[in-house]
Amino acid sequence: MKYEQLAKDILENVGGTENINSVFHCITRLRFKLKDEKIANTEKIKALDGVVSVIQSGGQYQVVIGNNVPDVYKAVLEVGGINPEGSGDADSGSGGNIFNRFIDMISGVFTPVLGVLAATGMIKGFAAAFIAFGWLTAESGTYQILYAIGDCLFYFFPIFLGYTASKKFGGNIFIGMAIGAALVYPTLAGILAGKPEYVLFAGTIFESPIHVTFLGIPVILMSYSSSVIPIIIATWFASKVEKLARKVIPDVIKTFIVPFVTLLIVVPLTFMVIGPVATWAGQLLGAGTIWVYDLSPVIAGLILGGFWQVFVIFGLHWGLIPIAINNLTQLHYDPILAMSFGASFAQIGAVLAVMLKTKNQKLKSLSVPAFISGIFGVTEPAIYGVTLPLKKPFIMSCIGGAVAGVIIGFSEVKSYIMGGLGIFGFPNFIKPGSPVDSTMWAVVIAVIVAFILGFILTYVIGFKDPANAEAKTEDVSRETETLIEREVLSSPIEGDVITLAEVKDEAFSSGALGKGAAVVPVEGKLYAPASGTITTMFPTGHAVGITTDDGAEILIHVGMDTVQLNGKHFTTHVKQGDRVTKGQLLTEFDIAEIVAAGYDITTPVIITNSDKYLDILVIDDKTVKVGERLITLVI
Repeated sequence: MKYEQLAKDILENVGGTENINSVFHCITRLRFKLKDEKIANTEKIKALDGVVSVIQSGGQYQVVIGNNVPDVYKAVLEVGGINPEGSGDADSGSGGNIFNRFIDMISGVFTPVLGVLAATGMIKGFAAAFIAFGWLTAESGTYQILYAIGDCLFYFFPIFLGYTASKKFGGNIFIGMAIGAALVYPTLAGILAGKPEYVLFAGTIFESPIHVTFLGIPVILMSYSSSVIPIIIATWFASKVEKLARKVIPDVIKTFIVPFVTLLIVVPLTFMVIGPVATWAGQLLGAGTIWVYDLSPVIAGLILGGFWQVFVIFGLHWGLIPIAINNLTQLHYDPILAMSFGASFAQIGAVLAVMLKTKNQKLKSLSVPAFISGIFGVTEPAIYGVTLPLKKPFIMSCIGGAVAGVIIGFSEVKSYIMGGLGIFGFPNFIKPGSPVDSTMWAVVIAVIVAFILGFILTYVIGFKDPANAEAKTEDVSRETETLIEREVLSSPIEGDVITLAEVKDEAFSSGALGKGAAVVPVEGKLYAPASGTITTMFPTGHAVGITTDDGAEILIHVGMDTVQLNGKHFTTHVKQGDRVTKGQLLTEFDIAEIVAAGYDITTPVIITNSDKYLDILVIDDKTVKVGERLITLVI
């Protein structure tokens, strides 16, 4: 298996399969839901050959792989013996605030279908293009078959979302699909076309013709084809009903009685209450979105186009995808995602400039596949591998995306399908059955402008080339052969000094987290080794991060695996963001109780930005007292 070793390394460094609640993947990322993200060796994962970066956002631990992510995902499942269904429980391990849980829910429901949704959308878009250019007629068999392929998933969207939402909420996936199928059942759609028996809420915005009743109760039938919100709410409710039914129904009849009870309760309730309310909510959401857009399409384009790649980094773009799909359902067009279309072209323009200008061969070779992926709209390799680490090219690409967004917003461009990305995304803007209009040319102009701006701004303004940085480092080292600057760190703790290689934890002993030393403490008090700022104070009190006034980034980790004590036997005296002075008491801990609980009390003192220094020298003494020199940083 090609990616077996990479899968093993990733699993080992996320804390093993026992630390994984679930894992799935999108276009470029493995998306883990970990029980405890703090025990994952993020820096070590970032350093793996085949990993572009690691992002912790939206309640997910995201390992950015690139275009090979489906193969790596399969290897992770196989090596780890992980069920591809994952834990399937939206409530388990769903830590974080409401927004994080919402983003996690949305990504979990929509990610599995995005690839097929984009593929069918592309086919539908190309079919519309063939009509617009006069290559086919709407009556031709070729067009009708192409349109059927392109429209099939979106038309029966509730069935597909019934599957993915049930997986996410921990319900029976076939119950979810059955609910979705009921919503688009052809007979009910036919009834809807007939004459109503009477009308509810006549004269209001909720006016609803009644065609059928259920046990004498009026049913507000609506068209649920292509709908999004009703099926998600229905499957969430079904998962709760199913779990309750499993608790009270005897095991011998659970197989068929649980689905029987769940469907008999949820489907009628969906038709009578959930569906209509969710549909009205969707209509209000669509109208509200357009109202905000209409306030100033130019400003909206500036913001969405300029910040789209930032949204991608933090996973915030997931919050806009269901809004866009809802707009397509309710309004049959969407202007929101259209304004971000130029961002990927600005990104590849910046990457091309880096590729042509850099003298660093590794960066040049990395830019080539990143540029190719970006052409097709997959920009994560470009962002994490090229532009973001160099900073200025990323900013230049955001400027190009903002200008493109302004052009698209000013021209009031709309997308009519959720189709392809990059160069395959142009058919998204052709209205089915209509010729190509001026808005399509606005998209073309916006894309060209974005690409040119990303390229020229990056090429002219430049960036700190890693090749030049290496040469500068060599020059500095020669200049400082006779006069070397030093930063001295005092011992934060009293005890016996050992080397990191002796620490019984590979993350520390291997040097993956940085160079330094370790102390076996004899007193349960931890002091500041230098003046600076507390950048990290773990809630459990077992670890603290300090950035000194001279720029050293220090991690002090009291004991091995002591995070599992959940703060027991630790008392902290500072909090994250505090300014501390050398020798200030940071934390107290009970050595005897921690050892009695079965934990190694060895305390590593790590310089996490070790690569900044020419050398890191540790004292030769066997013991050290608080305030005495422990580590010397050679600058």
